Amino acid sequence: MTQPIFLVGPRGCGKTTVGLALACACQSQFVDTDHWLQSKAGRTIAEIVEKEGWETFRALETETLKAVTAPSSVIATGGGIILAEHNRGFMREHGIVIYLCAPVATLVERLEAFPEEGQRPTLTGKAIGDEVSQVLAERDALYREAAHHVVDASQTPEQVVSQIVTALRLACAS
Repeated sequence: MTQPIFLVGPRGCGKTTVGLALACACQSQFVDTDHWLQSKAGRTIAEIVEKEGWETFRALETETLKAVTAPSSVIATGGGIILAEHNRGFMREHGIVIYLCAPVATLVERLEAFPEEGQRPTLTGKAIGDEVSQVLAERDALYREAAHHVVDASQTPEQVVSQIVTALRLACAS
């Protein structure tokens, strides 16, 4: 598989964890757009948003997406990358988009187990459960619109990778 694989989904769905495992399984490079952007900017997402606002962060996110897109790569995207129509179109046009879909309860459990408050600003100012529920309700249709494949991300990373590999094989066979 030489086309880039873009992983989309909300915070806590496992884009980075699954992405690393998938890249290993596919013998591909792995890039996390949030980590790449923070490394290049020398600041956390929270710092960028606090000092320059969401609009600037979203523009940097789009630049990052284009900069890291390369053949034979697995790209874990930021949860909000699908908010921009041009990003959804870019990913669909330049690779295969996988939506890692998980129920709110699973996302909340994961976010509570591995909080990243210093890196990620709140999106709504609400408690984590309320925020996840609201944000997923607002974005689910956009994740689905962008995706070539939707997989159940509530399983173990190994099971999710297996689902993705199967979906990619079936797509290649048809």
